[in-house]
Amino acid sequence: VVVAPEFAPDALDELKKKKDLRLLDIGPMVSGAAEGMDLKKVAGGLIYQDRDLGRLANIRSLAVPTKRKPTDEEYRALEFAWKVCKHVKSNAIIFVAGERTIGIGAGQMSRLDSVRLAVMKARFPLKGTALASDAFFPFRDGPDEAAKAGVTTIIQPGGSMRDEDVIKAADENGIAMVFTGMRHFRH
Repeated sequence: VVVAPEFAPDALDELKKKKDLRLLDIGPMVSGAAEGMDLKKVAGGLIYQDRDLGRLANIRSLAVPTKRKPTDEEYRALEFAWKVCKHVKSNAIIFVAGERTIGIGAGQMSRLDSVRLAVMKARFPLKGTALASDAFFPFRDGPDEAAKAGVTTIIQPGGSMRDEDVIKAADENGIAMVFTGMRHFRH
């Protein structure tokens, strides 16, 4: 069986000469409707969900729940950090300075451990950096640890039951925080 989005006429002529060969033309592999969708296997079935395209239409239109708003420079850094974060294994924490990735922590059992790993892996001082998190901070400990390292702004999905505690931690540390309302979490 050969399954393809289409067959060139000359290839089709050759393939039709083969004995016991079945050809299935399924049309375009990605239709407009399916382009933004993702299929995941789970025990006992499949999940058909929105694909993480990682796009922020307008970062300045996102919710800023903290007292301090990001500066223009911080918005640019946050946008870059969010793009990088999309491509890192879950529980991703990304530190950036401008458009340079400074530290990455990922694959840990807790978001706090990912922050600590990113701090440890950083090869440059983290004072004044931006942080992206692929999912919400479930506790204030992550932002508190990031503040100790020198982070001044954070982008994360928000949506934790303890968002108020996380916002309070950011405010206490002078951190501007942006909520995207979408996550990059990779499972």
